[in-house]
Amino acid sequence: MKKVLLLLLAVFLFQETYSQALTVEKIMQDQSKWIGTSPTNVFWSEDSKTIYFSWNPDKNKGDSLYKFVLPDKTPQKVSPKERRALPAQSGSYNLSRSMKVYEKQGEIFVLHLKTSKVKQLTNTIEREANPYFSGDETKVIFTKNGNLFSLSLEDGSVSQLSNFISGSKKAEAKPANDEERWLKVDQLAMFDILKERKEKKDEAEKIAKSDLPKRPKEIYTEDKSLEQPQISPDLRFITYRLSVQPKNAKNTIVPSYVTESGFTEDLASRTKVGSPLATYENFIYDSKKDTVYQIITKDIPGIMEQPEFLKDYAKNDTTKKKPTARKVIVLGPIWSEGGTYAVVNVRSIDNKDRWIMLLDPATGKLKLLDRQHDEAWVGGPGIGFSFGGGSLGWIDAQTLYFQSEADGYSHLYTVNVVTGEKKQLTKGKFEIQQAQLSKDKKSFYLITNEVHPGEQHFYKMNVEGGERTKLTSMVGANEVTISPDESTLAIRYSYINKPWELFLQANQANAKSEQLTFSLTDEFKTYAWKDAKVISFPARDGVEIFARIYEPNAKIKNKKAVVFVHGAGYLQNAHKWWSSYSREYMFHNLLVDKGYTVLDIDYRASAGYGRDSRTGIYRFMGGKDLEDNVDGAKLLVEKYGIDPKKIGVYGGSYGGFITLMAMFTTPDVFAAGAALRPVTDWAAYNHGYTANILNEPQTDSLAYRKSSPIYHAAGLKGHLLICHGMIDVNVHIQDSYRLVQRLIELKKENWEMASYPMEDHGFVEPTSWMDEYKRILKLFEERLK
Repeated sequence: MKKVLLLLLAVFLFQETYSQALTVEKIMQDQSKWIGTSPTNVFWSEDSKTIYFSWNPDKNKGDSLYKFVLPDKTPQKVSPKERRALPAQSGSYNLSRSMKVYEKQGEIFVLHLKTSKVKQLTNTIEREANPYFSGDETKVIFTKNGNLFSLSLEDGSVSQLSNFISGSKKAEAKPANDEERWLKVDQLAMFDILKERKEKKDEAEKIAKSDLPKRPKEIYTEDKSLEQPQISPDLRFITYRLSVQPKNAKNTIVPSYVTESGFTEDLASRTKVGSPLATYENFIYDSKKDTVYQIITKDIPGIMEQPEFLKDYAKNDTTKKKPTARKVIVLGPIWSEGGTYAVVNVRSIDNKDRWIMLLDPATGKLKLLDRQHDEAWVGGPGIGFSFGGGSLGWIDAQTLYFQSEADGYSHLYTVNVVTGEKKQLTKGKFEIQQAQLSKDKKSFYLITNEVHPGEQHFYKMNVEGGERTKLTSMVGANEVTISPDESTLAIRYSYINKPWELFLQANQANAKSEQLTFSLTDEFKTYAWKDAKVISFPARDGVEIFARIYEPNAKIKNKKAVVFVHGAGYLQNAHKWWSSYSREYMFHNLLVDKGYTVLDIDYRASAGYGRDSRTGIYRFMGGKDLEDNVDGAKLLVEKYGIDPKKIGVYGGSYGGFITLMAMFTTPDVFAAGAALRPVTDWAAYNHGYTANILNEPQTDSLAYRKSSPIYHAAGLKGHLLICHGMIDVNVHIQDSYRLVQRLIELKKENWEMASYPMEDHGFVEPTSWMDEYKRILKLFEERLK
């Protein structure tokens, strides 16, 4: 009997060990089936009784909509019929918030919040969109085919408010030359019947024209594109923007080789940085005066100032060109309640300035309320190009709130548009990552990282500023969707080794959070996922750098290490919540099980650390950001006992770029590197991202040459793996092919490349993930000896 028990125990231990052993095949399989599907897209019903969210516990091919009808905590699947009947999540409210107007499937509806009754206002083949209430709340304003309309809530009558016409106005046919003009005058003078008929015709046309109902003014857009038409609350002023797309901007093409047709098909892609850009003009139509005029931007403070980097080049410019006004785009306006004031957000096209300005709609003149200038580029949470996300809005009839990095971190400010008085509401070495005004406009709800750069918590603060009340307590990230009545918080929460789940909590400090969803599969839970430590260390210039460290058990530690470099855009990964790099996180667990130490660094320019960190790579990518990773490698040697000759590096996109810069410019630090979908030449990347950091190649060529790996390829010593999707429309595989040709010409032999015919920038197919990460693992296993 004892032998049988021992045998059963051995079998159990073998099965347990086998079930927990990580392999590349296991961690790169279909994530929804292997891990489970976390809840996303959380929203409340307008009566605050139901929480809706996307979920897929049944592992369907597509996500399903689920709900909790409070106080019941049992998830229910929403039927297609109920889903189709739900009001749209977005929409506009009247001042008393008794009605909500929204667009769904191209039609407009109004929801009466007290009764929950929905009334459909339109039913046409053409799409109606962007509905909102007029200032007196008797009408709904909407757009259709680029024009503005009003719909009466009393009788349903529709009136057209604008008449934008594409193209140019056709000129009345007139004699083409002097001879034809003379002949026409002579004919009318000679023949009385011709003269009488013309007089009758002209009079008939005059009468017919006077009998026509009053129509909106015809506004011809010529060869320009109409954007953002909107009308003032009193329906007097129509603001709109016209844009002109450049005719000589060349788009790149990405060929797709594995297609249904069997032929190579070209995928349309983007332009490259430095290509000609669109230009913008903003106008106002005053319906009372029946006149159109332009919003005046030439007098904006600082619009004539040229960026500092150009001064270096100007020293060698013998043409002595006079500086011209920088191009701008005007966003908005947003109107105060009652329509007394209008504010616009003006951005310079070079993104080195943001001006918040008061607009006088009667004249088109602008008055400065706040200017944020940055010799690098303007950015940070809540300071984007749009008016969304709670970053700009009205507290009362005269007070505007906005976010700015004026003191080095994105904080909340107010300005009185009449007196110009400004007030900073939050301050400290942390960021306001989201800001939302309460319904009664007496408080702000904020998400900040003030507890730790790697934590996100939800706070409530008086609208005048002052002490903040912390409402969430779970360590990690708390993404909060507050109920419409502001009594309850729906929290999407995760921790380092715990994927996102949905929790419920009363809107009170120290209230207990209750977990509503349980999404993880039994198979996923059999493994003890590492609780990676979030540490910090000083970079060579003294700046505190944060990182995740994964350490193996001392018994299996092999003195090998891998440095992972996350991607960019504006991203953070050394944090205390479940990473968007879930596959990489699991791969790091696998490496640790094999004895590796893994370091995952939030290098300079990562999100969450303020302006100086965000712009630390200005004019030199592969400078401070690479130094931070090299300093991390030094930390591994000095503190974690790693052999300096056994350190590898890998990453995708920007991480692939840093890997190349590391292998080419610091070749004695990293013995092997895997560059996935890497940028090899920044002059080949897109404008919106690259021009912020490196300006344009034709105006700042030095920045591009310093920052592009292809110019440094001769420095390669260690072993390099390049992996790239062949239909990547973000970082084109042309980047990697050009580098390959450079390596061939340099007679380098210690590299290899794998290309993936069916993959874009973000891989989709599990088999592609498996192949890529098997190659990465093989590289480290063979080369970090």
